[in-house]
Order: sequence, then C-alpha cells, then structure tokens
Amino acid sequence: MNARTLTAASLATAFAAVLPAQAADSQLLNLVMPDAVVVAGANVAQAKTSQFGQYVLQQIQSQDSTGLQKLIAATGFDPTQDVSETLAASNGTSKTGLVLALGTFDPAKFAAAATQDKAVLETYDGVTIIEGPNKEFGLAFPNASIAVAGDLADVKAALDRVASPSVLPAALMVQIQQWSGSEDAWAISTVPLSTFHKNVAGTAKTPAAAVPGLNGQGVFQAIQSAAGGIKFGTNDVITAQAQADNAQDAQSMVNALKLLVSLAQLQASKEPAVAAVAQSLQVSATGTTLNVSLSIAESTLEQLIHSGSTAARKPLHRN
Repeated sequence: MNARTLTAASLATAFAAVLPAQAADSQLLNLVMPDAVVVAGANVAQAKTSQFGQYVLQQIQSQDSTGLQKLIAATGFDPTQDVSETLAASNGTSKTGLVLALGTFDPAKFAAAATQDKAVLETYDGVTIIEGPNKEFGLAFPNASIAVAGDLADVKAALDRVASPSVLPAALMVQIQQWSGSEDAWAISTVPLSTFHKNVAGTAKTPAAAVPGLNGQGVFQAIQSAAGGIKFGTNDVITAQAQADNAQDAQSMVNALKLLVSLAQLQASKEPAVAAVAQSLQVSATGTTLNVSLSIAESTLEQLIHSGSTAARKPLHRN
C-alpha cells in the first residue's frame, strides 16, 4: 500500500460517505481556512440508523473489498466503522482544499504502512505528514481523533491552526450551524456556482441557458451563493436555496428548472426513477431567493445511484 492509496482512501471515505449529520464539530471547524468559500459536512456515525447510510456502506464494502481489507490490515483503520464525522472546505484557490475527519486513527500505523511503500514523511510542528511522491498532497493526524488531508500547503496551514484556531466569518458560521443542525448532510457555497462550473454555465447546450431572463447566461451564472442539505428517512428530503442578483433572475431560474422537469417527465417510460424525482420536485422564488425541495423514496434514490454507476461503467462506442 502506498501513500497515494492511503490518502485517496481517506478522501474517498470523506466524500463517498455523505451520511447523516448533526451540528458540525468545533474541533474540525477550528482547522478550516478562515477564507473558506465552500464548506460541506456529514456525520458518518448516524449512518447505521439510516437506510441510505447502510446502502452506501454496503457499496463501499462490496465494490472494493480487497482494497478495504488491505487498508484495514496495514493501518488497523476501517473507514466504514472508524469515521464519525467529515468536513470538507476550500477557499477556491487550491486543487483539493481540505478534507477533515473525526474518528479513531492510529497515526503510527499509517506512517509505517506508507514508509514500507517509500512514501515521503515530513515532520511539521511535531506532526508527521504523509506526502505523495510529488509532495503536493498530504495526510496528517494532529491527534488520534482527527485526520487532515488535502493540498500540502493547506494541510500545513491546518496544523498551524491547532494552536491558533480559525475564526470563520460570522455569516458563514450562522449558515453552518443552520444547515448542519437541521440536515443530515449539507453543503454551502458563498461564491457564485459559475466559479466551479465554468465548463457548463453559459453554454447553449443546456436547456436552462435558453430560458429568457438570464441575458443569455446559464442558470449557474445567475446563482451568487447557495446552500443545501438532505435529511434521510423512509423518504429522503432534499432542500436547497440559491441567491440571485435580482428577483427577475431568481424567477428565471425557477422557469429553467420547471423546463428541465418537463423534459424529464417525458422520459417516464424510459427512466421511471428520474420521472418520479421530477414529479416531486418543488421550486419557487421568494424575492431574490430560489427555493428547491424534493422528497424522494429511499428505494428510488438507490435506483438512481445504481443507474448512474452502471452508466458510468459503460464503455463509449464510436461509430
């Protein structure tokens, strides 16, 4: 097992296990960069009480059972059992940002396993950082309960904040407490989504781009900030809000989403799960705020994930 495997496994655990969450843990928030513009969190501990959480854990265990067993054997770390919460953050300037995890870790075993495969180890402020060969990516454990992964510079900055905790903007903290306290998994962006979707927004290839009222721009470019979350249960409830510059753009986004819903419903015979989602989607505008809500049966959500995974594995055929 090499350093890339170890760090990739930690990231995969954090992002793939988007499972039930409560209010974000202050230990992790203290390590987030103070200029963060995107923050997302999840509490893996409650996964065992969620049907969707059980489904995701089963997928992790079945799709990479060999790799998972190797990870456990080398480090004593089982990502399906030993992680209780995850938090991801970015200031929009680094490649990966930070991925933070709260759980049970054995830093010495991680370092020993990585050393056997010629990983680069660096001691920084008394903490061992496991680095990739190009020294751009790092994984560190400030203590046996916290893991920090991401761009090496971001990891080192996070370690600096162990002694001098980060102070996030008050407005962002209010949102974090709101969404993490009411949703099982959540994400917040304080900057326009077009920042992250430049390859999509504004193109004539999407139906949303053709909707009048966006001045020829795509729906992502009309969004100045956004937040959303999901509450798991027999029906999984997704809630999201987006802020536009003005009420006209907010209403135009409503029109764009309704158009997409209509197109999805036309595929009812071919994609019943997609049609079911489209039918339950509720969109509205309140002033400059776009409101989106969706209640989807757990079985339907699993069907969508399965269909997406199957489609992703299909080879592309050229005529």
